[in-house]
Amino acid sequence: MRQVGPIHFFLLMCLLGTFPCRLIRAQQAEPPNPVLNQRPPVKPAPARSAVAAEGHIQLDVVVTDASGTPVTGLGPWDFSLYDNSKQRKILTFRAFNGATSKPDPPVEVILLIDMANLPFTQVAFVRQQVEDFLHENGGHLNQPVSLIVLTSGGIRVQPRPSVDGNALAGVVQQLKGNISTINPAMGGEGLLERFQLSARQLDAIAENEARKPGRKLLIWIGPGWPMLNRPSDSYSERDQQRNFESIVELSTRLREGRMVLYSVAPEDTAIGGGKFDLLYQEFLKPITSPKQAQPGNLGLKVLVTQTGGAIMGLDNDLAGQIDRCVGEANAFYRISFDPAPAEHADEHHELKLLVDKPGLTVRTSTGYYNEP
Repeated sequence: MRQVGPIHFFLLMCLLGTFPCRLIRAQQAEPPNPVLNQRPPVKPAPARSAVAAEGHIQLDVVVTDASGTPVTGLGPWDFSLYDNSKQRKILTFRAFNGATSKPDPPVEVILLIDMANLPFTQVAFVRQQVEDFLHENGGHLNQPVSLIVLTSGGIRVQPRPSVDGNALAGVVQQLKGNISTINPAMGGEGLLERFQLSARQLDAIAENEARKPGRKLLIWIGPGWPMLNRPSDSYSERDQQRNFESIVELSTRLREGRMVLYSVAPEDTAIGGGKFDLLYQEFLKPITSPKQAQPGNLGLKVLVTQTGGAIMGLDNDLAGQIDRCVGEANAFYRISFDPAPAEHADEHHELKLLVDKPGLTVRTSTGYYNEP
């Protein structure tokens, strides 16, 4: 009887399904370059109790000097943390400088091109500026970058982040400026539809990113969505309750997902000719109850400020604006603390983090919603 050698025996077992044939699967080709696809359905979110199992609130903190340059080298003794005006003890502290101490996993940069709210005449210019950023340094990106495109039909996402800027630029180059189905002729109805579309898709992005570890910088390229700044007494109790629930949910997802929002926009996209540029500041006050909740509290610049991000522009050097955002990716501090017990559901806590050095600015989450 002929003997079966070890190699022949291995192949025979593979054919019979006995062995998983891992050696064969290991030789599969690398995945193709990134392309934009329809966004897959969102998986059910994990229970909030599982996210909060560590028993403390965690914050990413950026400190900048008067010129806007990130400041490194600070220690926990340089910071004072206040939760609802009461000082809390900083339990854990880590400092990252991008050189000797780098975050693991690397900070991911998400470039969102907002075609739903950009004027059609600006789309080609914005696309070219994003390509210019991706081609910098010969296309070798310092951070993994993902692409998201928002249109009136929803969002398309790049399946995986990449550090190949040239490949990503090729994807951006193929984007076409489709005319939005939501146009100014629709009046207030169109403004409401753009607001709902943008806020809903941002919530979906935050839910998806909350399942991934690490810090993320979401750079929103476009003027943002309408503020819908009607008086609060013009909304029904049901509308106010729904607005409040949306604010609590999105705020919590952004914080737990370690997402920081940045606003980047060209000069010619100032809403109302620029007279409403500071309107967002009216919606920065903490929302502690449904009676205070308005759609304006979900405005782009409001969320940028509350997550510790930065509002860039308005100027036409979009590549430079994106560079300044990405420059804050690896120079930050990570702290944690124990919150005081909550007395009721969705209890808002205002945060203030001070640094004991003159001329420095501290940016982090401005608050959180605590649960019993």
